[in-house]
Amino acid sequence: MSKLADLKSFAIINALRSCQLFTGLPLADLENIATLTVVKSLEKNDYLFHEGDPAQGFYVVQRGAVNVHRVTAAGKEQIIHVFRAGDSFAEVALASPTGYPADARVLEPTQVLLVQKAGFLALLKRQPELALRMLGSMSSHLRVLVSQLEDLTVKDVETRLANWLVKRCPNPHGETPVKIELSMTKRVLAAELGTVSETFSRTLAKFRSQKLLAVKGKTVTVLCPAKLRALLRRNLGE
Repeated sequence: MSKLADLKSFAIINALRSCQLFTGLPLADLENIATLTVVKSLEKNDYLFHEGDPAQGFYVVQRGAVNVHRVTAAGKEQIIHVFRAGDSFAEVALASPTGYPADARVLEPTQVLLVQKAGFLALLKRQPELALRMLGSMSSHLRVLVSQLEDLTVKDVETRLANWLVKRCPNPHGETPVKIELSMTKRVLAAELGTVSETFSRTLAKFRSQKLLAVKGKTVTVLCPAKLRALLRRNLGE
């Protein structure tokens, strides 16, 4: 194997190792999976797949961000989740004969690893413990979706945003300001919270007027996490 091929293989193995799905796997297993893996580089707004496309396999994000979403009958895009470096997604397609269940579009220049379906299924037959890891990963995705569904059906936009911010404060009971760097555009975050940019901006402005937040570019500063948490608890009726 050439030095270039060695470097590519090393990079793929490192990316697989950083994925929760493969944490703790022996090097030999990672090497086996790497042989089934194809590297794909995409530009902003490129699609990895559309709903119903035949499943080629599942993906691991090496760098960048992937927006997995569905389009409603009214043509509105509903984000299911934004996956970033170290995340895996579309594992369910391994067991589905109907293809991918959603669309996947990249939000910025992105590199992903495609773990090919046929080869990986053959590997699972030889190493059943990997199948248990897959179940764990899909269970984790399901918990995210159930939590998101609860947010969208039970809470209003103000409560959803407060909840999202409080979750990102290391000490929600503290009074020291916390800076949160948005890794996505405000439009994408608005869609993740189940609203539109205009409503999201109005909610941010309301929080600013209440001296709960300061916003500068992509930096949101929670001025007093304890106060924001108190607002969240009131909204939830706790």
